[in-house]
Amino acid sequence: MIFCVEDDGGIRDLMIYTLNSAGFEAKGFPDGESFYEALSECEPELILLDIMLPGEDGISILKRLRAEGSRVPVIMATAKGTEYDKVIGLDLGADDYLAKPFGMMELVSRVKALLRRTRPVENRELLLLGGIQMDTVQHIVLSDGKRVELTFKEYELLRKFMENPGKAFTRDQLRVSVWGDDYVSETRTVDVHVGTLRTKLGRCGDYIKTVRGVGYRLEAGK
Repeated sequence: MIFCVEDDGGIRDLMIYTLNSAGFEAKGFPDGESFYEALSECEPELILLDIMLPGEDGISILKRLRAEGSRVPVIMATAKGTEYDKVIGLDLGADDYLAKPFGMMELVSRVKALLRRTRPVENRELLLLGGIQMDTVQHIVLSDGKRVELTFKEYELLRKFMENPGKAFTRDQLRVSVWGDDYVSETRTVDVHVGTLRTKLGRCGDYIKTVRGVGYRLEAGK
């Protein structure tokens, strides 16, 4: 989950839409008060924090977060052109900085890069879900103990599902995540690959559920 703290509703909505389209979950907040309320219920994976906010500003929010021991990665954003806020923010523990106006492609790129740097190193070499086993080092997939030969896109699609079990993805999110932002195609491409993936997985293909009006998710059968 990514928290976007931005008082401009138009910019905030665009940031959330862009992040969701890129495969992330994101929530927006217009000020520090609503942000703290959400923070008490859920710790995000990353925070996009505008410096110029009504009430408590972004610098004060960052200072409070770090004083309370939070190590959640923070990207600061501001319309100011001086280096002062950037230096202060970085000195207080911000992990990156975006100067307004910034492009949405740059936003996604910065988020992905920061998450790669800050995510804890985990043993992600072997992914397991029900009867499906994926070795991400050797690129081997087993379904009920039998090896399954997948194309590169089928493999990446399955990996996206297995790294996020139970999460529903829209077709656009899957398309952007697997085929990339620059790939132009109809969402039918995703449907076709999901269909072939289901067939190749045999019984375990039933794990890929169609979410009506949304897209797909992967969950092990009962």
